Amino acid sequence: MPPTAVAGHTIGSTVAGGPPTLAAGTLRLDAAPVDFVLVAIYFVFVLGIGLLARQRVSSSIDFFLSGRSLPAWVTGLAFISANLGAVEIMGMSANGAEYGMPTMHYFWIGAVPAMLFLGVVMMPFYYGSKVRSVPEFMRRRFGTGAHLVNALSFAVAQVLIAGVNLYLLGSILNVLLGWPLWVSVVVAAVIVLSYITLGGLSAAIYNEVLQFFVIVAALLPLTLVGLHRIGGWNGLRDKVTGQADGSQQWHSWPGSELSGFSNSVLSVIGIVFGLGFVLSFGYWTTNFVEVQRALATHSISAARRTPIIGAYPKMFIPFIVVIPGMISALIVPQIADLKATGHGDATYNQALLYLMKAVLPNGLLGIALTGLLAAFMAGMAANISAFNTVFSYDLWQQYVRKDRSDGYYLTVGRLATVGATVIAIFTAFIAGHFSNMMDYLQTLFSFFNAPLFATFILGMFWKRMTPTAGWVGLVFGTLSAIVVFVLNKTEVIHLSGQGSSFVAAGVAFVVDIVLSVVVSAVTTPKPAAELVGLVYSETPKAQLNDPDAATLPWYQRPVLLAGIALVIVIALNIFVG
Repeated sequence: MPPTAVAGHTIGSTVAGGPPTLAAGTLRLDAAPVDFVLVAIYFVFVLGIGLLARQRVSSSIDFFLSGRSLPAWVTGLAFISANLGAVEIMGMSANGAEYGMPTMHYFWIGAVPAMLFLGVVMMPFYYGSKVRSVPEFMRRRFGTGAHLVNALSFAVAQVLIAGVNLYLLGSILNVLLGWPLWVSVVVAAVIVLSYITLGGLSAAIYNEVLQFFVIVAALLPLTLVGLHRIGGWNGLRDKVTGQADGSQQWHSWPGSELSGFSNSVLSVIGIVFGLGFVLSFGYWTTNFVEVQRALATHSISAARRTPIIGAYPKMFIPFIVVIPGMISALIVPQIADLKATGHGDATYNQALLYLMKAVLPNGLLGIALTGLLAAFMAGMAANISAFNTVFSYDLWQQYVRKDRSDGYYLTVGRLATVGATVIAIFTAFIAGHFSNMMDYLQTLFSFFNAPLFATFILGMFWKRMTPTAGWVGLVFGTLSAIVVFVLNKTEVIHLSGQGSSFVAAGVAFVVDIVLSVVVSAVTTPKPAAELVGLVYSETPKAQLNDPDAATLPWYQRPVLLAGIALVIVIALNIFVG
């Protein structure tokens, strides 16, 4: 039978009278010369920013923390752009295709509240203590035991997550050019490596600002064209609710398919506690990938505003990420077939690519492709720039070669960038085994971020917590999350969706807290004098603010900006969710 054509793009051929499938089981985007030109122009800009940023790198602080000199609006956009990688774009569109509106929880419950908490409560400690990384804060608070556990686990997590971004970046080149996937992955890695090695964090941050606008310019037209094709917002609602599980797909609460709990009350608890509290606060408040952007600012106030500024666009990103995934599951035969039968040639990770192929004409297709490339490069660059800082300062300088020159550690950082990129090439293919990338990522976050958050939050507000409790809680919290993962994989417990990650995160948090309290009761805490700037009760309030904080205009006051953002996100949960 003849191929089915949509918007001038060949989707595939029908088999035995069934739904259209891709010929030879592959996905190819029919890009025209104008699309390739747009992509090439973008790469020129990216490498140009790397070359310009190199001129500002004269010390390790310049390379790793941009000399602590950037304005809050730049770091705020970079803060959110660093998160607009595979997690946000492909992962959330995959979740939108598979689960529908409950995916909004990853933004309005699982991100914004934690970002505001980071800005209002935790950034003064990070910035005021003048640490160069989150693991360094752990070393000052708990000593080398917890520091080494945190630094090693963070380094491992970053090369694994960088592999996710790299795999999807290579996938775009694969479907665009038809290159073998391994060639596409290597080429993509070389591009990101080039500008990070040249300009360090400044190159990453300024590229992330550029990438934020490119991503929005790419995904907004895709969303609008997709909605037009399906009959607008009302058409989307009618088609979603007309399906067998349409009510659960259209309403974000109770989100049973997402959480894996059939009981509505348990589902809400799992989402609010597992995702909204443990996983979310664990990721946003302790993840150096994000915190590093705020540490690159020029003052405590600017550092506090960084995540708060990022929270405003974060609220509205799901409308151009989740909604296209939902549309793809309705109008793209391959994704609709996957959703109806549970198997097929496509995966949910390809929902956005298939939608681009189905609805975008040439020109707009090039913009969309550029946006995806920008997203994956932003995500990978953020992981690599955070990795090279932690490796150089927290592992190499602390445990391998102390008291060397600043230039020596700058060289180590550049070599660590190369090493992390090479490792990410291999970890990229681990990510390829997951149909929905969010399953993989949430598993990693439950392992590494949930216990870290428990240790941080307890240690920051309870001065009695001891150094021994710091590393014991971290180790056994992580092990408990791995046990839950293994029990679910071996079907000892049965949780669908990403529910096992929510449960694992909750268990890791509780185990960490309980063990930390028990161990602290039988071990010796640090003297109070050593906890100034690290524990809330021991730190003078003046040390947590800039001298001119009271004279700032209203639009530069972190607490007020956070309050306005909180009101907006609550309204979105009520009126849209």
